[in-house]
Amino acid sequence: MTEKPPDEFFKLIQERDEDVSLRPRRLDEFIGQERTKSNLLVYVSASLSRGEPLDHVLLYGPPGLGKTTLASIIANELGREARFLSGPTFTRAGDVASILTGLSPHDVLFVDEIHRLPRACEEALYSAMEDFAIDVVVGKGPGAKSIRISLPPFTLVGATTRVSLISAPLRNRFGIIEKIDYYPEPELTRIIVRSAEVMSVDIDRPAARAIASCSRGTPRIANRLLKRARDFAYFYACALIDPAMVEKTMACLDIDPKGLTRIDRTLLHVLVEQYQGGPVGINNLATMLGEDTNTVEEVYEPFLVQLGMIARTPRGRVITPGGLRYLKEKDTEQ
Repeated sequence: MTEKPPDEFFKLIQERDEDVSLRPRRLDEFIGQERTKSNLLVYVSASLSRGEPLDHVLLYGPPGLGKTTLASIIANELGREARFLSGPTFTRAGDVASILTGLSPHDVLFVDEIHRLPRACEEALYSAMEDFAIDVVVGKGPGAKSIRISLPPFTLVGATTRVSLISAPLRNRFGIIEKIDYYPEPELTRIIVRSAEVMSVDIDRPAARAIASCSRGTPRIANRLLKRARDFAYFYACALIDPAMVEKTMACLDIDPKGLTRIDRTLLHVLVEQYQGGPVGINNLATMLGEDTNTVEEVYEPFLVQLGMIARTPRGRVITPGGLRYLKEKDTEQ
């Protein structure tokens, strides 16, 4: 007799399905990034009217802002299939050739973390992006020869959180380059309301605003916090998520109304108490926090810099008057 899967398995599958369903499928469903949306609408419409593949697209910005969603929307708007891959999955030029030769005309190939492509794979993309052809070396030594393989015309959509790590030759081959910015609170509120409708969760507008203020300008975080508020509402048998339920949820998650976590607050305290406000090098700061350098640089620092609580200087990180004011307010509350 087959053993019944645990309830946690079904919850995991349900959340994965929700993640897919929460993603908008068309540009007019996508909330925020108005300039990028209007530009993409022009490019897609012009591409369809000419019957040509859309020029290659590079989307860059912090994680969780909708780059993958926009790639899927681009494919949907073009009426084409999309292939989703990640930069680290490529290991050699042959991997690039096998993927590209399997595409159909005008397909969309999405490569996440494109800055992590190995150099050999990156170089194989140069001719593929410009000439829709790829050169494959057959054999070794003096008898080796290069064969050019024609490719169907396609659109490459690359996404990265670190555009500076993409080499200039690859970056310059993208005809469309769009920066995805953090979302203001009103747009995050609209995203949360929409997600709640998709998830069949009842939430009032003030509660949605309260979640938005804790979401660090990021839709992915907003949707995650909405799910956790749903869990607490279910546990406490509340039919409606209201501001009181959001406050209870955030208190349990140790997230304050500005969206700062325990580690964010610890980082500010370390700057003040251990280094007299800075400057301090990133390696020393990461060691004091018990985190690796990349996590501090990519997860915690950007939001604190955006809020104006810390600053990056040539000599290291320093706390700003805004950061000192925040700590003073927290001490007063306690």
